[in-house]
Amino acid sequence: MVKDPARLDWQVVEQKLPLLASLPSTARAFASVEALEVGQVVFRAGATPVAMYFVLSGEVRLVRSSRSGSDIVLQRAREGILAEASLDQARYHCDAIASARTTVLRLPRAIIRQALTEERFGAAWRVELSRELRRLRAQCERLSLNTARERIVHYIETEGKDGVLTLTQSKKQWAVELGLTHEAVYRTLAQMQKSSAITVTRNKIRLAKSSEHTRKERA
Repeated sequence: MVKDPARLDWQVVEQKLPLLASLPSTARAFASVEALEVGQVVFRAGATPVAMYFVLSGEVRLVRSSRSGSDIVLQRAREGILAEASLDQARYHCDAIASARTTVLRLPRAIIRQALTEERFGAAWRVELSRELRRLRAQCERLSLNTARERIVHYIETEGKDGVLTLTQSKKQWAVELGLTHEAVYRTLAQMQKSSAITVTRNKIRLAKSSEHTRKERA
Protein backbone atom coordinates (compact mmCIF):
# COMPACT_ATOMS: atom_id res chain seq x y z
CA MET A 1 0.00 0.00 0.00
CA VAL A 2 1.20 3.52 -0.80
CA LYS A 3 0.47 5.54 2.33
CA ASP A 4 2.25 8.78 1.46
CA PRO A 5 -0.11 10.89 -0.72
CA ALA A 6 2.89 12.83 -2.03
CA ARG A 7 4.02 9.64 -3.78
CA LEU A 8 0.77 9.35 -5.74
CA ASP A 9 1.03 10.39 -9.36
CA TRP A 10 -2.18 12.41 -9.54
CA GLN A 11 -1.71 13.16 -13.22
CA VAL A 12 -1.92 9.43 -13.97
CA VAL A 13 -4.84 9.03 -11.55
CA GLU A 14 -6.78 11.82 -13.25
CA GLN A 15 -6.16 10.34 -16.71
CA LYS A 16 -7.61 7.02 -15.59
CA LEU A 17 -10.45 8.51 -13.56
CA PRO A 18 -11.43 12.03 -14.73
CA LEU A 19 -13.83 12.19 -11.78
CA LEU A 20 -10.89 12.50 -9.39
CA ALA A 21 -9.54 15.55 -11.23
CA SER A 22 -12.26 17.44 -9.36
CA LEU A 23 -11.27 16.00 -5.96
CA PRO A 24 -10.31 18.87 -3.62
CA SER A 25 -6.65 19.04 -2.60
CA THR A 26 -7.67 18.80 1.05
CA ALA A 27 -9.19 15.38 0.34
CA ARG A 28 -6.18 14.12 -1.62
CA ALA A 29 -4.08 14.19 1.51
CA PHE A 30 -6.10 11.21 2.83
CA ALA A 31 -5.70 9.02 -0.27
CA SER A 32 -3.81 5.74 -0.34
CA VAL A 33 -3.27 3.11 -3.03
CA GLU A 34 -3.56 -0.64 -2.59
CA ALA A 35 -2.32 -3.39 -4.92
CA LEU A 36 -4.58 -6.46 -5.00
CA GLU A 37 -3.84 -9.96 -6.21
CA VAL A 38 -6.39 -12.15 -8.01
CA GLY A 39 -8.97 -13.39 -5.51
CA GLN A 40 -8.07 -10.86 -2.84
CA VAL A 41 -11.05 -9.53 -0.89
CA VAL A 42 -11.60 -5.79 -0.66
CA PHE A 43 -14.57 -6.10 1.69
CA ARG A 44 -17.18 -8.65 2.76
CA ALA A 45 -20.96 -8.47 2.92
CA GLY A 46 -22.08 -7.31 6.36
CA ALA A 47 -19.00 -5.21 7.06
CA THR A 48 -19.38 -1.51 7.90
CA PRO A 49 -18.14 0.75 5.07
CA VAL A 50 -15.38 3.06 6.25
CA ALA A 51 -13.80 3.91 2.88
CA MET A 52 -14.64 4.44 -0.77
CA TYR A 53 -12.61 2.66 -3.43
CA PHE A 54 -11.77 3.69 -6.98
CA VAL A 55 -10.39 1.11 -9.40
CA LEU A 56 -7.35 2.49 -11.23
CA SER A 57 -6.40 -0.70 -13.08
CA GLY A 58 -7.53 -4.31 -13.21
CA GLU A 59 -11.01 -5.31 -12.08
CA VAL A 60 -13.00 -5.80 -8.88
CA ARG A 61 -16.29 -7.65 -8.90
CA LEU A 62 -19.20 -7.18 -6.56
CA VAL A 63 -20.52 -10.68 -5.95
CA ARG A 64 -23.49 -12.12 -4.12
CA SER A 65 -24.30 -15.81 -3.69
CA SER A 66 -27.63 -17.12 -4.97
CA ARG A 67 -29.74 -19.68 -3.12
CA SER A 68 -28.25 -22.39 -5.28
CA GLY A 69 -24.76 -21.35 -4.20
CA SER A 70 -23.68 -19.89 -7.54
CA ASP A 71 -22.17 -16.41 -7.80
CA ILE A 72 -24.19 -13.45 -9.08
CA VAL A 73 -22.03 -10.61 -10.43
CA LEU A 74 -23.62 -7.28 -9.55
CA GLN A 75 -20.85 -5.04 -10.85
CA ARG A 76 -17.55 -5.25 -12.68
CA ALA A 77 -15.62 -2.17 -11.64
CA ARG A 78 -12.85 -1.17 -14.05
CA GLU A 79 -11.44 2.34 -13.86
CA GLY A 80 -14.37 3.63 -11.87
CA ILE A 81 -16.07 3.85 -8.50
CA LEU A 82 -16.48 0.61 -6.60
CA ALA A 83 -19.78 0.13 -4.72
CA GLU A 84 -20.86 3.76 -4.95
CA ALA A 85 -24.05 2.91 -3.02
CA SER A 86 -21.95 2.19 0.08
CA LEU A 87 -21.49 5.94 0.54
CA ASP A 88 -24.67 6.06 2.66
CA GLN A 89 -25.20 2.43 3.66
CA ALA A 90 -24.69 0.98 7.13
CA ARG A 91 -23.46 -2.38 5.78
CA TYR A 92 -22.07 -3.81 2.56
CA HIS A 93 -24.62 -6.04 0.82
CA CYS A 94 -22.13 -8.09 -1.20
CA ASP A 95 -18.50 -9.16 -1.39
CA ALA A 96 -15.89 -7.24 -3.41
CA ILE A 97 -13.20 -9.49 -4.88
CA ALA A 98 -10.37 -8.72 -7.28
CA SER A 99 -10.79 -10.79 -10.46
CA ALA A 100 -7.42 -9.65 -11.85
CA ARG A 101 -4.30 -8.00 -10.53
CA THR A 102 -5.74 -4.67 -9.51
CA THR A 103 -4.81 -1.26 -8.15
CA VAL A 104 -7.36 0.71 -6.15
CA LEU A 105 -7.30 4.17 -4.63
CA ARG A 106 -8.79 4.32 -1.15
CA LEU A 107 -10.33 7.37 0.52
CA PRO A 108 -12.13 7.50 3.88
CA ARG A 109 -15.89 7.68 3.40
CA ALA A 110 -16.19 10.78 5.58
CA ILE A 111 -13.67 12.58 3.36
CA ILE A 112 -15.69 11.80 0.21
CA ARG A 113 -18.86 13.04 1.89
CA GLN A 114 -17.14 16.30 2.75
CA ALA A 115 -15.75 16.65 -0.79
CA LEU A 116 -19.25 16.23 -2.22
CA THR A 117 -20.30 19.47 -0.57
CA GLU A 118 -18.03 21.28 -3.02
CA GLU A 119 -19.83 22.13 -6.26
CA ARG A 120 -17.23 20.94 -8.77
CA PHE A 121 -16.69 17.50 -7.28
CA GLY A 122 -20.39 17.07 -6.55
CA ALA A 123 -21.27 17.75 -10.21
CA ALA A 124 -18.59 15.31 -11.44
CA TRP A 125 -19.87 12.65 -9.03
CA ARG A 126 -23.43 13.01 -10.37
CA VAL A 127 -22.19 12.57 -13.95
CA GLU A 128 -20.37 9.39 -12.93
CA LEU A 129 -23.46 8.02 -11.19
CA SER A 130 -25.55 8.71 -14.30
CA ARG A 131 -23.08 6.73 -16.40
CA GLU A 132 -23.25 3.82 -13.96
CA LEU A 133 -27.05 3.95 -13.96
CA ARG A 134 -27.09 3.58 -17.75
CA ARG A 135 -24.79 0.58 -17.46
CA LEU A 136 -27.03 -1.05 -14.84
CA ARG A 137 -30.14 -0.48 -16.95
CA ALA A 138 -28.43 -2.24 -19.86
CA GLN A 139 -27.49 -5.11 -17.55
CA CYS A 140 -31.07 -5.46 -16.28
CA GLU A 141 -32.39 -5.43 -19.84
CA ARG A 142 -29.88 -8.10 -20.83
CA LEU A 143 -30.73 -10.41 -17.93
CA SER A 144 -34.42 -10.16 -18.81
CA LEU A 145 -33.77 -11.70 -22.23
CA ASN A 146 -34.79 -15.35 -22.53
CA THR A 147 -32.09 -16.98 -24.62
CA ALA A 148 -28.31 -17.18 -24.39
CA ARG A 149 -28.05 -15.93 -27.98
CA GLU A 150 -30.07 -12.79 -27.22
CA ARG A 151 -27.95 -12.01 -24.16
CA ILE A 152 -24.70 -12.49 -26.07
CA VAL A 153 -25.86 -10.24 -28.92
CA HIS A 154 -27.08 -7.61 -26.46
CA TYR A 155 -23.75 -7.66 -24.62
CA ILE A 156 -21.76 -7.23 -27.84
CA GLU A 157 -23.97 -4.31 -28.90
CA THR A 158 -23.92 -2.49 -25.55
CA GLU A 159 -20.42 -3.26 -24.25
CA GLY A 160 -18.56 -3.52 -27.56
CA LYS A 161 -17.81 -0.93 -30.21
CA ASP A 162 -19.21 -1.01 -33.74
CA GLY A 163 -20.37 -4.59 -33.25
CA VAL A 164 -17.01 -5.82 -31.95
CA LEU A 165 -16.48 -6.99 -28.38
CA THR A 166 -13.01 -7.37 -26.90
CA LEU A 167 -13.24 -9.82 -24.01
CA THR A 168 -11.10 -8.81 -21.04
CA GLN A 169 -12.08 -11.88 -19.02
CA SER A 170 -12.36 -15.60 -19.54
CA LYS A 171 -15.51 -16.96 -21.17
CA LYS A 172 -16.26 -18.74 -17.91
CA GLN A 173 -16.23 -15.40 -16.05
CA TRP A 174 -18.24 -13.81 -18.85
CA ALA A 175 -20.89 -16.51 -18.46
CA VAL A 176 -21.39 -15.52 -14.82
CA GLU A 177 -21.95 -11.91 -15.84
CA LEU A 178 -24.45 -13.04 -18.49
CA GLY A 179 -26.32 -15.12 -15.93
CA LEU A 180 -25.60 -18.31 -17.90
CA THR A 181 -23.63 -21.50 -17.43
CA HIS A 182 -20.29 -21.56 -19.21
CA GLU A 183 -21.50 -24.62 -21.12
CA ALA A 184 -24.42 -22.59 -22.50
CA VAL A 185 -22.08 -19.78 -23.57
CA TYR A 186 -19.60 -22.12 -25.30
CA ARG A 187 -22.42 -23.98 -27.04
CA THR A 188 -24.18 -20.81 -28.19
CA LEU A 189 -20.97 -19.21 -29.45
CA ALA A 190 -20.22 -22.35 -31.46
CA GLN A 191 -23.72 -22.32 -32.97
CA MET A 192 -23.45 -18.62 -33.82
CA GLN A 193 -20.08 -19.15 -35.47
CA LYS A 194 -21.44 -22.05 -37.48
CA SER A 195 -24.34 -19.93 -38.73
CA SER A 196 -21.96 -17.00 -39.48
CA ALA A 197 -23.77 -14.78 -36.98
CA ILE A 198 -20.41 -13.97 -35.38
CA THR A 199 -16.72 -14.34 -36.07
CA VAL A 200 -14.26 -14.99 -33.25
CA THR A 201 -10.60 -14.02 -33.44
CA ARG A 202 -8.74 -14.67 -30.20
CA ASN A 203 -10.47 -12.42 -27.64
CA LYS A 204 -12.50 -10.45 -30.18
CA ILE A 205 -16.07 -11.35 -31.11
CA ARG A 206 -17.50 -9.60 -34.14
CA LEU A 207 -21.23 -9.51 -34.74
CA ALA A 208 -22.30 -10.04 -38.36
CA LYS A 209 -24.17 -7.06 -39.79
CA SER A 210 -27.17 -9.24 -40.60
CA SER A 211 -27.47 -10.10 -36.89
CA GLU A 212 -27.27 -6.41 -35.95
CA HIS A 213 -30.02 -5.52 -38.42
CA THR A 214 -32.20 -8.42 -37.29
CA ARG A 215 -32.03 -7.35 -33.66
CA LYS A 216 -32.75 -3.72 -34.46
CA GLU A 217 -35.79 -4.72 -36.50
CA ARG A 218 -37.12 -6.78 -33.58
CA ALA A 219 -36.50 -3.99 -31.02
